[in-house]
Amino acid sequence: MTMEPAPESRPAPEPGPAAEPEPASEPAPESAPAAESATVRGPRRRRWLRWAAGTLALLVLLPLLAAGIALRVNYAGDPADGTYTRGRDALWLGHAWVDGRKDDADVAALARRLDGTGIRDLYVHSGPLEHDGTLPASAYPKAAWLIAAMHRELPSVRVQAWLGDVLATESPDGLRLERPATRTAVVRSARQILAAGFEGAHFDLEPLHSGDRDYLALLDDLHRLTREHDALLSVAAHQIDPLPALHSVFGAVTGHPKWWSQEFFGQVARRVDQIAVMSYDTMQPLQSLYGGYVAQQTSLALEVTPQSTDLLMGLPFFSENRFGHWAHAETVPAAVRGVRLGLSRTAPDRTRFGVALYVDFAATEEDWRHYRQGWAG
Repeated sequence: MTMEPAPESRPAPEPGPAAEPEPASEPAPESAPAAESATVRGPRRRRWLRWAAGTLALLVLLPLLAAGIALRVNYAGDPADGTYTRGRDALWLGHAWVDGRKDDADVAALARRLDGTGIRDLYVHSGPLEHDGTLPASAYPKAAWLIAAMHRELPSVRVQAWLGDVLATESPDGLRLERPATRTAVVRSARQILAAGFEGAHFDLEPLHSGDRDYLALLDDLHRLTREHDALLSVAAHQIDPLPALHSVFGAVTGHPKWWSQEFFGQVARRVDQIAVMSYDTMQPLQSLYGGYVAQQTSLALEVTPQSTDLLMGLPFFSENRFGHWAHAETVPAAVRGVRLGLSRTAPDRTRFGVALYVDFAATEEDWRHYRQGWAG
């Protein structure tokens, strides 16, 4: 309820300026510039972030674009005349050839398949090695039969045992080359397969990091053994850095260096009789880029492989779609053209050179046809 005011004996004073009410929440005069500054800083910060993001994208994309252009240019031109098989090609064969799943009819069919090609060596999967470097004889029970059958049907072809294992370089499990006892066991396993009648030992140890001195020491020991038995020592090799020191950068970012330096590749090549580059699983999305990549790899490998060593470039006789491999890009025609271009530009007259086909059980009729038409003549 409202009370009426009591009567006054004198008039109330006129309201003046001091009597005007002041807003309780009026901001201090100095806060207006701060608000204006914040309003300006917001767009500036967003512009700076957009600029930084754009610059970072360019730093990533421009080298990739430049590399792609370089590979595409590498795929241009025509291979030199005469850059075809030298009769030193190889074929990787699966484990079915030594575990009892194949018979004489299969050997005869393979002989017909290889007739008129340049394939001279067969890498027959006879492992894998145990993590301690040993090789159980139960891994290759039909080796004696296979070698005799191959010599009967294919007298000019050499049969090598393909041995390998996962290395403990990027995980806690695997074969450890840094252990002398393990390297000794691997040499002993090679002696086993030579005693079984194989004409060579073909090693595929992965992932093998560039610069591994223990691997080089193992190759020295293995080569002494194979020379004593008049046998071959061959290896499957990682690809070479397409850009200088790329294996170091890629390894620091992903933990998987993938490539070897060209220097290390040469060190390996000087210690063996044959070196076969696994020139597939390249992450290239187009045939032209893949073919240009193979051309570059061929040139890089030729530059450091001694004349006394057979250099073989791998052909993808398989079709898969997974990380690092696109079947529509990594084709036999693109690989063959890349091999011929690299050979043409670097060492067109080299005789100790060929291709290696990976792998028999995944190959299609189309793969064989492209190999014959593009390389084997």
